[in-house]
Amino acid sequence: RVSSYLRLPKSVEEEAARIYRSAVQKGLVRGRSMESVVAGALYAACRRHEIPRTLDEMGEASGIEKKEIGRTYRFVTRELEISIRPSNPADYIPRFASALKLSPETQSKAVVILEQARDIELTSGRGPTGIAAAALYVASLIHGEKRTQREVADVAGVTEVTIRNRYKELIKKLKLSKDVEKTKKN
Repeated sequence: RVSSYLRLPKSVEEEAARIYRSAVQKGLVRGRSMESVVAGALYAACRRHEIPRTLDEMGEASGIEKKEIGRTYRFVTRELEISIRPSNPADYIPRFASALKLSPETQSKAVVILEQARDIELTSGRGPTGIAAAALYVASLIHGEKRTQREVADVAGVTEVTIRNRYKELIKKLKLSKDVEKTKKN
């Protein structure tokens, strides 16, 4: 049910089922609700298949608090020794851009901005959704497809303050203020 609500591919669903079965066999479900283990397994499967969904989205789809899903996810992946790479901010760009109805050029620019930010280690220690959203916001300004910080924040499930802070860092460290200023004048 949760998987279909999030429109996840069959492969992710099957991976989640495998993770869940392993958790049950190892007795990791004891003391936890079945729903939270299902949500945690699904979140882990999404991360493994690089189809990122936020804990907020998982929570909304499953009716379980995101804090509980995160806790269960960490417990299950640790106990089952499932290694998961940190999520890549660029993985979020297509979904956010689609929701904001932004052009492919703006999407590409956002990915380039993220690559530049990664190269100067501006992305490490930052939430992947926040940095992705801010890169998309900067790219939308450069390409004259203005979206408000509020619109971008809502789509990404982060606060406007996060967008603003990441935006300022990107503009300053990547020296993009001239590019943004050019389109503001048009």
